[in-house]
Amino acid sequence: MAENRFSGGGSVALTRRGLPRIGQPATLRAGLRPRYKIPLSRTIRAKASITMRGFILMLAILSASQSLAASPLVRDGGAIELADATYRLDGIDAPALDQMCIDDHADTWACGVDARDRLVRLIGGREVRCEDLGPDTAYKKWHLGSCTVEGETTSLNQLLVRQGLAISLEPAARGRFKDDEADARNNRRGLWKGCFVAPLQFRGGQKDGALLGGACRADKDREIREAIFPYDPTMPSGCSVKGKYALRARVTGNIGIYHLQICRSYPALTRPDRWFCSEDDAKAAGFRKAYNCRPITRQRI
Repeated sequence: MAENRFSGGGSVALTRRGLPRIGQPATLRAGLRPRYKIPLSRTIRAKASITMRGFILMLAILSASQSLAASPLVRDGGAIELADATYRLDGIDAPALDQMCIDDHADTWACGVDARDRLVRLIGGREVRCEDLGPDTAYKKWHLGSCTVEGETTSLNQLLVRQGLAISLEPAARGRFKDDEADARNNRRGLWKGCFVAPLQFRGGQKDGALLGGACRADKDREIREAIFPYDPTMPSGCSVKGKYALRARVTGNIGIYHLQICRSYPALTRPDRWFCSEDDAKAAGFRKAYNCRPITRQRI
């Protein structure tokens, strides 16, 4: 047992680690305490713990506002998936993947597929940074975002409107893309070169929505609407989820019902209204899963 003496007189027994032994009497002058040092290893651990907590807090703040990905996945003309988050580009309305339009030659045009492919080319394999603006109002699992490509200062949101691949969505846009949309419309770029309905109206199945674009003809109104809302729409490549508008879906706050390939109800739906590439895409569009959609069980022979 080591003995430690203090300037005020008296002594206190110390353990091998240099700390006072609990319960050991000490004859110290009133008001004086033994001045022992905390071991250096404990000090370093405490400081490291504080530093690590601060670092984790900083990462949490940064990740809440921004996300990075070297290889983003473009879901459609207005949605990008980065790592585990999907961002719907804020303030714009881009065509759904299965949306059809009329081009400047009065031919049917898969404008939704073209909008997606053009967005892929705008990114060009570069890194994308998205500012997280909070949950998507239509589908809480997704986020609203303002996204920029590495080396660019103009957001993809604005570039898509400027090139006529999307229209400004008010009031969410707050007038940010008004001039870009006017320029694209006046110069008949992208969607504006032909005839189309606003993507929001297409997704809602509003067949009487206003026709937009420089190639719309009043005397061909019926033919144009039949082309934009075909009776038997073509399935985009890789998008096998069927969607059907249904009044009964409104009970659950939806506009339609979707059916998966593995479900019993799938073969019976021969003419869907919409095609989706995934369940998330269908849910984001306001569709719910069919109640009779159960996996097919094969009988053993």
